[in-house]
Amino acid sequence: MNAMTRRIVIGTAAVSMAVSLAACGKAGDDKDSGSGGDSKTIGLLLPENKTTRYETFDRPMIEAKIKALCSDCDVKYNNAGGDAETQKKQFDSLVTQGVKVIILDTVDYKAVKSWVQQAEKKGVKVVAYDRLAEGPISAYISYDNEKIGRLQGEALVKALGDKAKSSNVVMINGSPLDPNAPFFKKGAHSVLDTQVKKVVYEQDIPDWSPDEANKKMGAALDSLGKNGFQGVYSANDGMAGGIITALKKQGVKVPVGGQDSELAGLQRILAGEQSFSIYKQIKPQADTTAGIAVKLLKGEKFDDLVNTKVDSLSGEFKGTPSRLYDATVVTKENIGSTIVADKVYKASEICTPEYKKACDAAGIK
Repeated sequence: MNAMTRRIVIGTAAVSMAVSLAACGKAGDDKDSGSGGDSKTIGLLLPENKTTRYETFDRPMIEAKIKALCSDCDVKYNNAGGDAETQKKQFDSLVTQGVKVIILDTVDYKAVKSWVQQAEKKGVKVVAYDRLAEGPISAYISYDNEKIGRLQGEALVKALGDKAKSSNVVMINGSPLDPNAPFFKKGAHSVLDTQVKKVVYEQDIPDWSPDEANKKMGAALDSLGKNGFQGVYSANDGMAGGIITALKKQGVKVPVGGQDSELAGLQRILAGEQSFSIYKQIKPQADTTAGIAVKLLKGEKFDDLVNTKVDSLSGEFKGTPSRLYDATVVTKENIGSTIVADKVYKASEICTPEYKKACDAAGIK
């Protein structure tokens, strides 16, 4: 597939990341394992743990793939817990220990520019994972995030049905420090601005906090009244949970969408509380990232693992080799053929006693 140059413009700061230590895919402590980090060690820094995907899927999948490709490689992992200063210390520690390849899911994309520049001078290669980092990164692996926003907007319009054109919508967006959040927002607006009556209330939520989303939904209810809106766009499932709690407290039931296909979100979809989520296949993203990191460690080319090029958010760093994956809208009708079929969650994990009837009705067994 020929590489095509994409210019991505995001107007926000990046995201929290995580880093704990792991040797050959097994968790360790925060000290140097003394395993020769210059040739056999890959750093893995993830941003936060409020979104369940990072610890449940991204970390174990990346670690497992690295181990499969390089059995004697070490993985040094940490999670930043949403704090950019914590992530800087984790990043600097890896560089000091002689780690030559770092997978970075950034908390604050602007702040990391100087880190990446200093690391480059020491021969350290940085792979931006999930969120685009500023600086001379070696590769970027994520999703077509603006398209995801469009999918969310289209799914909400579909959930509103014949009443979409006369419906007012509340938008609860992601963290202003996450470079992906403006993509989701832009994509969603491109649909909602033309296919619903009006976006009557909109807020960005720091740290993707479900509690803060709950408070903002409460504020919207106070401001607009129970009948002042007919649907809610939520940028992810965690916040959708907080939003739905606020709505239920006031006895309001309207379509609410999300993203990430978290277990609790899928159960809410089956129960009829949440209308849809977005399913992003994490394994291909994780496997590609691990493959690039191992090739960088070995000094090999990775052209076969990328299919496009992306410029940094500032436009200063151009043509980063990249791979952007697609996503799928998940509703009650296709949870079985997507999430369960792909073994993201077993039917038994989704269909706990509370949701057994809903699972039976949806044909999930």
